[in-house]
Amino acid sequence: MASLNVYSTLVVLFLTCGAVMATKENDQIIKENNCETKIGLPCALEAFTGIFETWTISTKCCDELVGLGKVCHSALVKRTLENPLFKDQSPATIIAKSIQTWNNCLALIDSPSPSA
Repeated sequence: MASLNVYSTLVVLFLTCGAVMATKENDQIIKENNCETKIGLPCALEAFTGIFETWTISTKCCDELVGLGKVCHSALVKRTLENPLFKDQSPATIIAKSIQTWNNCLALIDSPSPSA
């Protein structure tokens, strides 16, 4: 439960203030694309917890994540990895999970819903 609180705090930090250690490139992408305004806090928390931990993401949040756009998604994940709190995380593993999450959400949103 403590890790959930850490992720909640980080998501709020990234969506409202930006990370102190963020690179100019990621910050510029995020700013130019208004990335921080394209996904709600609950879904941002769910998505990032899904990527940095091992949680599933709901269809609703997959829809918001896909609506965020791949460029924003990638920039936000990379900016998160720059935070010292994630120094023990493997960037290659997190980026791979990020891509997998993106692809899973894209497939879920693009697939036709079952007939009633």
